Amino acid sequence: MERVAVVGVPMDLGAGRRGVDMGPSALRYARLLEGIEALGFAVEDLGNVRVPLAETLRGRKGPYLEEVRQAALELKERLKALPEGVFPIVLGGDHSLSMGSVSGVVQRRLGVVWVDAHADFNTPETSPSGNVHGMPLAVLTGLGHARLTEAFRAVDPEDVVLIGVRSVDPGEARLLEELGVRVYTMHEVDRLGMARIAEEVLERLSDLPLHVSLDADALDPTLAPGVGTPVPGGLTYREAHLLMEILALSGRVQSLDLVEVNPILDERNRTAEMMVGLALSLLGKRIL
Repeated sequence: MERVAVVGVPMDLGAGRRGVDMGPSALRYARLLEGIEALGFAVEDLGNVRVPLAETLRGRKGPYLEEVRQAALELKERLKALPEGVFPIVLGGDHSLSMGSVSGVVQRRLGVVWVDAHADFNTPETSPSGNVHGMPLAVLTGLGHARLTEAFRAVDPEDVVLIGVRSVDPGEARLLEELGVRVYTMHEVDRLGMARIAEEVLERLSDLPLHVSLDADALDPTLAPGVGTPVPGGLTYREAHLLMEILALSGRVQSLDLVEVNPILDERNRTAEMMVGLALSLLGKRIL
């Protein structure tokens, strides 16, 4: 892998709070592309997927299912059109975009490492809020609204691992258990340590290529305040970097999402800078 392609999805239509549509700009401003180039990669910025502004949808209230679906479909097609061997990094935007990113990079079979404070495994029947950004992982495994699953079902539940979870709705917990999805909550992170968890993830997902979907709220809010749904007690700086470093050493990661950065809620772009640092660790940056 010598080439990296960056694409932004400035979307907040799937979320309950405004502002995360500015996340791609914040990540670019945090010198993501310059950091990637410094590691020796050729990087191309493909610009942004077209997403309507909520202000242009006056008279309507979310969830904006069709608009979210269309943006994710455009992302999916853009990623499918990339040449073989290009490593795509998708900049969000709310986590509903990952319906398009995962389905856009999957070929035969794909392992998904979902790093998030939330399980994102709701369906319209289980969701307390109805927000689509709480549903993408369920959709990718075939659960949820038919308009979404028909377009984006892409992975088997056994090929999905969640890390850093600490806020789960009752309906999500039931579905995760029924489908046998492996979830490492913060309890497991505390008890087992990140090194052991990372090794178990690589073993569980066997020799599959990996997609990493990194939500900024997986980090503790003291480190990453610029998120719409902060939950106390998240990953520390070193836990998050260690996970990225071990995954990088496997040589199996082929694509990445950086999502849910909300500059309106941030402090001097700290959250975007944290996410850029983690992306560089995943691409092979080392202390020595």
